[in-house]
Amino acid sequence: MTPGDAASLRAPAKVNLSLRVLGERSDGFHEIETIFQAVGLHDRLRVELTETGRVEIEVTGVDVGPPTENLAYRAASAVVEAAGLRLGVHVHLDKRIPAGAGLGGGSSDAAAVLRCLNGLLDTPLSRADLELIGVSLGSDVPFFLGESTLAQGRGRGERIEALPPLPEAHVALVLPPVHVATAWAYRALDAWRAGGGEAPCFGSAGDVPADWAEVAALATNDFEEVVAGAHSEVAESLKALRGAEARPALLSGSGAACFGVFREADAAGDAVHRMSQRLAWPVVGARTLGAWPEPAGVDSP
Repeated sequence: MTPGDAASLRAPAKVNLSLRVLGERSDGFHEIETIFQAVGLHDRLRVELTETGRVEIEVTGVDVGPPTENLAYRAASAVVEAAGLRLGVHVHLDKRIPAGAGLGGGSSDAAAVLRCLNGLLDTPLSRADLELIGVSLGSDVPFFLGESTLAQGRGRGERIEALPPLPEAHVALVLPPVHVATAWAYRALDAWRAGGGEAPCFGSAGDVPADWAEVAALATNDFEEVVAGAHSEVAESLKALRGAEARPALLSGSGAACFGVFREADAAGDAVHRMSQRLAWPVVGARTLGAWPEPAGVDSP
């Protein structure tokens, strides 16, 4: 372990194939049931050991606010502290996943830094230690540190049960220019329910789909009503996906990104092309991932 040692990794986005918000807990968080699926829209990270003794981060691409508030920076700082590392760490983050979109980009970046930096240590932290750091950073981080690219999440989303990957499918990701704060989405959902909206549905997202037909039958997102109601761009994105016969077509997380699943590459490509012409914001194609990207330059921890 010497200055100049480095590792790089692609950090993928996720979508939620189902998402139920079951109510507020005594700790102020909400209990959820969800199914996470990793998809091939990636940020790119490079982690290098330096002589500075400081954690530094350089961000290019999508603007995500103050660098030191970035989860990738916080992940590197947490490993330095836990490992008693005297060397510095420089993180370069090439950001492609939009923030506030419900795609888990910040959490995926944090997990990528944990994996890369841990692989550079002479005495790596245990998986249990990495998972504890991950939970402290964000509820989605444990998914990106997990064994499978398809997983069920419970609790705040941090209790992960790996699921066997589904056959590869093609995804159209619609990225309206809207930033949805997760805290706002939970407050809006609570207020909507208190005002007579749909009550929490317990247990329905606990079913595990065996194929994409079952995914389409089980697909739901409790945030969709309030987020689409507050942002016409989200409502228009969902309408476009459903008009293209995506199955399912859903909001991801608390939004604002929406996605549609297609079994055939031609159908997905056609839908991306037509929606790109119709909508005034980006539409990108991706594939579902059956395995996590591996770090380059170190062995995977």
